Amino acid sequence: MILVTKLMNGNEAAALAVKLCKAQVVCAYPITPQTSLVENIAEMWATGNFPGEYISVESEYSALSYVVGAAYAGARTFTATSSQGLAYMHELLHWASGARLPIVLVNVNRALGAPWSLEPDQGDSLSQRDTGWIQLYCSNVQEIMDTVILAFRLAEEARTPCMVVYDGFTLSHTYEVVDFPNQEEVDQFLSPPPQEALFHPSRPETIQSVTDYRYLARVVQAGHRAMLQVPDALKKIGRSFSRIFGRDYFLLKETGLEEAKTVFVATGAIAQTVESFLPLLDGEEVFGYLQLKLFRPLPEKEIITAFSRENIEKLIIIDRNLSRGMGGIFAQEIRALLQGTAFRGKIFELNLAGGIDLTLELLQRGMAKVAEQKDGDEKIIWGVDL
Repeated sequence: MILVTKLMNGNEAAALAVKLCKAQVVCAYPITPQTSLVENIAEMWATGNFPGEYISVESEYSALSYVVGAAYAGARTFTATSSQGLAYMHELLHWASGARLPIVLVNVNRALGAPWSLEPDQGDSLSQRDTGWIQLYCSNVQEIMDTVILAFRLAEEARTPCMVVYDGFTLSHTYEVVDFPNQEEVDQFLSPPPQEALFHPSRPETIQSVTDYRYLARVVQAGHRAMLQVPDALKKIGRSFSRIFGRDYFLLKETGLEEAKTVFVATGAIAQTVESFLPLLDGEEVFGYLQLKLFRPLPEKEIITAFSRENIEKLIIIDRNLSRGMGGIFAQEIRALLQGTAFRGKIFELNLAGGIDLTLELLQRGMAKVAEQKDGDEKIIWGVDL
């Protein structure tokens, strides 16, 4: 392993990872805060430093349409978007997953309108949770670089499209020191892209023609079963990644769960923030934390095992998103998952929807509010009210 470190932001890391993975077709439309990601790829392509083709189109819908067509033809494909752009792609997300196309897409979290906002709310990616895409969330710039590389192999082995997600501005435009992999290491980890197209004018065929419910039901079932295999596939791929690059990756990351009475659960950049706050929290209590990296599919066995410890009395799930009328989406899913399991603690939600920044003072006020809760009280602690 040859170690090279570079100072770069999240969008630069993602763009360079796409280059290292030798994507053959990249098609995207710029939207803040994703813009500099595709600008980096476009600049590399324009200067002859990108191995594939970069295509600029007039909308996000067209971008994913183009990538779907290229993936059908057998190319290694990539696109990126954010916020309203991902919403505009919604119809094509279903076409990609229904066809089991191994597309990699980066979504840089930004709140959906209305009103217009540039805050890193996770509602854009989480509103697409039922489209059949794998979703992987990143907590720092190193993780962005590595997760894009992981995603290409995972998507191709699982024959399922994969969405890599990270916080707008908080990670996309923040500079961190990154261990930069070399091309030989990436080539060892990721098989070469296809050299020949699956389709050729000499072999015309029809794809995705109209079918009846019997065939459609089989397709849906097969896609679901493939998704259920993703956690084990990601564990295997993570071990391979660790051998080559010397960094470990995980479905979820645990700290202090063996002793903690209170455990924080977070996803994205907030997870790194919470981990850094743990030694600074007042009192003698030992706090734990769990970072959820893989969200779709939800790693059920691993989450249930993590929270089956008798010492855990409270979960505080920090959500930077909201399903109106229900609450934070990660909190919803974990509550539902833990019903009927060995977990006997209480679950609270610290909701930072709208992109509220998590400070140490806000976290401490949220913990004080949790301590005041009585049975029957609303279990959502609103960050905007603290």
